[in-house]
Amino acid sequence: MTIVLNILGIVAILGILYLMSPNKNEINKKMILKAFIIQIVLAFILVKFPLGQAILEKVSDFVTQVLSYGTEGLKFVFGDKLTDGSVFGVSVLCNIIFVSALFSGLYYLGIIGFVVKLIGGVIGKVLGTSKVESFVAVANMFLGQTESPILVSKYLGGMNKSEMMLVLVSGMGSMSATVLLGYAGMGIPMKYLLIGGALVPLGSIIVSKILLPETKEELSLREVAATNEVSMDNKGDNKNLISALSEGAMNGLNMVLGIGANLIAIIAIVALVNGALGMFGTSLEQILSYVFAPLGFLMGLPKQDVLTASQLLGSKMVLNEFVAFGQLGSIINTLDYRSALMMSISLTGFANISSMGLCISGISVFCPEKRGELSELAFRGMIGGFLVSVLSALVVGLIVAL
Repeated sequence: MTIVLNILGIVAILGILYLMSPNKNEINKKMILKAFIIQIVLAFILVKFPLGQAILEKVSDFVTQVLSYGTEGLKFVFGDKLTDGSVFGVSVLCNIIFVSALFSGLYYLGIIGFVVKLIGGVIGKVLGTSKVESFVAVANMFLGQTESPILVSKYLGGMNKSEMMLVLVSGMGSMSATVLLGYAGMGIPMKYLLIGGALVPLGSIIVSKILLPETKEELSLREVAATNEVSMDNKGDNKNLISALSEGAMNGLNMVLGIGANLIAIIAIVALVNGALGMFGTSLEQILSYVFAPLGFLMGLPKQDVLTASQLLGSKMVLNEFVAFGQLGSIINTLDYRSALMMSISLTGFANISSMGLCISGISVFCPEKRGELSELAFRGMIGGFLVSVLSALVVGLIVAL
């Protein structure tokens, strides 16, 4: 029954995307099928194949170890007492500053660009996606919704609507490495997060190319433009590595302040709303659990976990992923392996209502002429980004259940 529900869930997700598509006749079914098969194979390697599991475990330990070095900087500034894990804002959020600086340095050195170009080039050749959108989709395994477009910023203005949709979907469905340690600090296993991140590029292509496929005219124009080599910008405005590290640290600080401010405001407002709803014997969490119950049911989870998963999905979309991960972290040890894995993957990504404005403003900085187009596509992009994570969770849940 679990397997049947997961298959129905995948069909339901693809059906929703199909109904939302304005160009149903233009959908490249061959591309979608190829991407879906590759995604299933990748999920199998990561969660079922012994060698894949062993490699994932090693990579997870390595990433955790590297990211944990930020604690040394925190101890120097805040001392041992505030960095023992008891103060979330210091031990978890402030570590984002180190991670942001680290990735800014890797970005400047061209390491991230090299990996993105390598994997993106393979995906582009196999699936037929353009170089620019392939690179952005792959970059979102490491970078956030407004960071990955920087790699190919000079090409954004010439992208068609279908390509821009992929930028939005992959951005809002992305797993930025900058916040990985923040989620892990809430109790989410690193390897679960890495699985979710690895499935982002293929899931984004599947979702966006059903939501808004290219027309024949757009495809013809894109094939002509594809004859030009696409180069990625690694340096930005930085003159040297120290400048890149400094910029990364400041970006990380701004991110920490933004996340902290949002968490304070959202959690307090939820408490206020729950205080009012309490007079009617209900709560915001309970309402969300029923609204998103169909998705929870189709995940094929044990009965006692269905409403929990639904409520977490609702919290992610309506509030944000940090709130949802915080709620999951407090109960994850009470869940079985499959439920914990599926819920963790389903919450990855930045797809929530407030992220639409961030995406529009962040990307339009590089191509102001596309602001109106981005505004038009943002809502569907947010829904698409949300469904990327759910689709990944369903695929992984299906593989585990086999």
